[in-house]
Formats: sequence, C-alpha cells, structure tokens
Amino acid sequence: MSRLRIAPCDQTPLCRQHAARCRPILPGHARLQAWSRRLLRWRLRLQQLGDFVCRLTGAVGGRQPVLVEREGARLAAVAVVLSEAADPALVLIRRKVRAADPWSGQMAFPGGYQANGFEQLEDTARRETIEETGLDLRTLGRLHGTLDDVSPRTPFLTALVVRPHLFTVAAVSPLRAGDEADAALWIPISELFDPARQTLFSLPLPDGVRQFPAITVGGHLIWGLTERILRQVADLTGL
Repeated sequence: MSRLRIAPCDQTPLCRQHAARCRPILPGHARLQAWSRRLLRWRLRLQQLGDFVCRLTGAVGGRQPVLVEREGARLAAVAVVLSEAADPALVLIRRKVRAADPWSGQMAFPGGYQANGFEQLEDTARRETIEETGLDLRTLGRLHGTLDDVSPRTPFLTALVVRPHLFTVAAVSPLRAGDEADAALWIPISELFDPARQTLFSLPLPDGVRQFPAITVGGHLIWGLTERILRQVADLTGL
C-alpha cells in the first residue's frame, strides 16, 4: 500500500499569503526597477569622474589590446582624445555628407586611412586629428596606448580594420572642423555614458533591417564603430 505524502504546509501567515497572491503586477515593473537601480549606480559613478582619466589611462596602459587581422583589409586609425578636466570630455567629429563615403554624415572619432604601408598608425591618428579638428596631438597630446581593433561586421562595407589610440590633453581647447568634417566638438563623459541617452538605431540593409546600439547626445546620433569604441571605454573604466 503506497504511503500518502503530505507536503509541508506554508508557515507564512494567511494575510501575507493573500497579499502576495493579490499584489498587482504593473506592466514593465521589473524593467522599471532594473532601470532605477541602473540610474542609482550611474549617479554613484558620476561622483567618481574625478579619477576617470586615471582609471582609463591605467587600464589601457596595462593591457595587451586585441588585434584584428583581415585579409585584404585596409588599415585605419582614430584618436580617442580625452581631456584631463574635472568633467572629462572626448573629441568627436561629424563627417561631411559625401556620396562616396560609406560613413557620410556620421559621428566619429577623428581618424582615417593609413597614408602608406610605412606610416605608423599612431602617426595616422595624429595627422588625421589635426586635419579634421585643428588639434595638434604632437605638441598637446600624450599617447597612452591602444584599445582593441574594431572592424565592420557587415559584408556590405569595404574590409577595414580600425585601431583606436588613446590620447590625453591637459585642457579643452577650441576645435576647428576640417575639410572632411562639418563639426568638431567636445562631448562630456557624463553625457556620453548617461544610460538615459542609450537607444537603438534601425538601418535598412540589403538583407533586411538591422538594429544597432546607439547614443543620442546634443542632437547627434552615435552608433556603429564609434559606439563600439565608446563601449570599450565604458568597460575599461567600470561604467
């Protein structure tokens, strides 16, 4: 004869059991709680912006970057220029709208293709920065190292490998947009990494519409390779 198994009774008072069963679940309640916790962590991180520069330069200088090798890919370099001010900022440009440029009109770090097979990529980053922003990193900037290489993930773009170089400058100085840019500006870290500015960008491609992580700041949309480099910066500093 089989034994009857009696499940252990719930010792929680009946009033609390009833309240737990009847508590309304608001749409998106869990997401709202997660978002609130994220904003709280961000406010705490804002208090640590004073040592943001030290954290980033220390992290970049103490690691081996991941290099990408793609057969037939062109090499390019960008300058991630960070000010050492109390409220650190990064230099970004908006590329001019040009039919032959696949990154036409996009926000980007100053940079471009390696001039020839003999030019050092850090020199490429310096040369392109003064051409596109008027900022001379040879005299004002200090090179701390490189971040991981980035490369387009879509087959619809030219094979390209971009190496980001981290420079710091003592202070924010006036910028002048060059021939290939229609804007050059300093954007504070506190705005670039504000969770409220994160969004998705939908791009129609030959194989369908794809969505990419993006950042909206000052009326500008930052996505693609530039957003991926910024994500590296956030990861290296614990943001």
